[in-house]
Amino acid sequence: MQSAQPILPLDVLNRVFGYSAFRGEQESIINRIVSGQDALVLMPTGGGKSLCYQIPAIIRDGTGIVVSPLIALMQDQVAALRLQGVAVAFLNSSLSFQEVQEIEGQLMRAELDLLYVAPERLCQARTLNLLHQIDVALFAIDEAHCVSQWGHDFRPEYIQLSILHEQFPQVPRIALTATADESTRKEISLRLGLGNARLFISSFDRPNIRYRITQKNNARAQLLQFINTEHPQDAGIVYCLSRKKVDETAHWLENQGIKALPYHAGLSASVRQNHQERFLREEEIVIVATVAFGMGIDKPDVRYVAHLDLPKSIESYYQETGRAGRDGLPADAWMVYGLQDVIMLRQMLSGSEAIEEVKRLEQRKLEAMLGFCEITSCRRTSLLGYFGEQQQEACGNCDNCLEPVESWEGTTEAQKALSCVYRTGQRFGVNYLIDVLRGKMTPRIEQFRHDQVSTFAIGRELSEIQWRSVFRQLMARGLLAVDMDGFGSLKLTPESRPVLRGEETVHFRKDVAKARKTARRKKSAQTHRSFSNSFSNQSEEKAVWEALRSKRNKLAQEQGVPAYIIFHDATLMEMVEYHPTTLHELSQINGVGSTKLEKYGDEFLTVLNQS
Repeated sequence: MQSAQPILPLDVLNRVFGYSAFRGEQESIINRIVSGQDALVLMPTGGGKSLCYQIPAIIRDGTGIVVSPLIALMQDQVAALRLQGVAVAFLNSSLSFQEVQEIEGQLMRAELDLLYVAPERLCQARTLNLLHQIDVALFAIDEAHCVSQWGHDFRPEYIQLSILHEQFPQVPRIALTATADESTRKEISLRLGLGNARLFISSFDRPNIRYRITQKNNARAQLLQFINTEHPQDAGIVYCLSRKKVDETAHWLENQGIKALPYHAGLSASVRQNHQERFLREEEIVIVATVAFGMGIDKPDVRYVAHLDLPKSIESYYQETGRAGRDGLPADAWMVYGLQDVIMLRQMLSGSEAIEEVKRLEQRKLEAMLGFCEITSCRRTSLLGYFGEQQQEACGNCDNCLEPVESWEGTTEAQKALSCVYRTGQRFGVNYLIDVLRGKMTPRIEQFRHDQVSTFAIGRELSEIQWRSVFRQLMARGLLAVDMDGFGSLKLTPESRPVLRGEETVHFRKDVAKARKTARRKKSAQTHRSFSNSFSNQSEEKAVWEALRSKRNKLAQEQGVPAYIIFHDATLMEMVEYHPTTLHELSQINGVGSTKLEKYGDEFLTVLNQS
């Protein structure tokens, strides 16, 4: 009897997921897992990591077990896969005992292609015993950086996952993450027993994201202008460092007519869940959050991520900004940062109870983040270089490329600032030092007799704002450090000595007081506007776009799923562009697999044929 033809990954990609070709290393990764070998995959957010284990799980005998850290991520991916005709379920704390028993029954009857499980549940004796009774196709460990104490989102329950290698040595494993430097990669391999895994590193470049960093000058007003000018009807995420600032910013945006919801660990679980679900299911929602929000959020049409405070590391910045534009369409990574951010983060780091080795590592990461903010060259080139990826040409899609930064030779000013820190005893903060440099007589200056030091009034040529810029950039370069006294006192570092001795010159960025409204900025901003704004009001395309969105939203509400799970914006945009009139033509649109074609094809064709 002739054996059945093997299932090819490309056939599954086309039939189930509706895409005609793989991207990057996807096919090589999938082939390795299908053949029963291990892989460690570094792929940027939006790069298609999920397909690297979903397709092998469909092809291989048995059930693919996916370790996922967040309930929201499981629910989203399971809902999306079910609409694509995949037999899939999840096990987590949101289920009743009866629901758990039902899913365990499906697992025992070999009715599931994929099962999503939280790490703490996977390591329970009951779950492991269950897995030993079935055929396991593969283990996929998503967000694998959580296993590393050197990573930016360490979760202790991930360390237990070494048990998979010990108890299921013949089952292929794939560990996936969007960001991991060399030390994190080594720890992932060590803790998960992936010594024989092939390492796949995709390009970290997200060319659709435009990176912009500017100095704080009334951060709320800057944020409001950014949203109203460039993303008035778009979903976005705004990150803040503290819970209090999250609450205040969300409330303020609401008062400005923007649908904004707060999200942080201080809110009740029910409120967090409600706000997250609204963000996923409704359009035009802005989430204002601490870093507690975002990992595993699979919403493809987030058009911008804004930071009102400085992230702690480039890894965190990359991970957070990567939540914008997962669909590959234009998106913004926008940030304002200032002197107080530098002081606050350095104080937090100095006061940390972590061991010295960890504190030194975090210090280096913070210094890299500060340097990234202050560079005058292409931001994308710098960002990719941090992850070991070389890009020779400037990207043309970051603020420094679009509006080249002016710099000025400030060695003398740097020496004045550093000398002032030294002459006043390295015991004072920025505001006090600026008063001394500008010759301002205050009761404190009189009290400490600092009107008698040689640096008093030697800096009147610069304004207070200009001096704040100088101090910020000196701290960013590591020439000044923040003391642990809790008052933000500045002290010299060994790196300041060559500047004070005149052996090194210093060039500063010239800060821009107000946004430059150049023709280039206006043109660039227009390409990043929401899709509904990208059509002229009278155009046929806009009418078709709005009709398709309306149909998608109606179906999503009826089925209780986010609209993007029906079809991504990118899929609707292709429908507008190519205007298919038959089911066959519609099947050629990216994102329209066989199951979705059968479920929704006629309804969307009706909309297209009536438009």
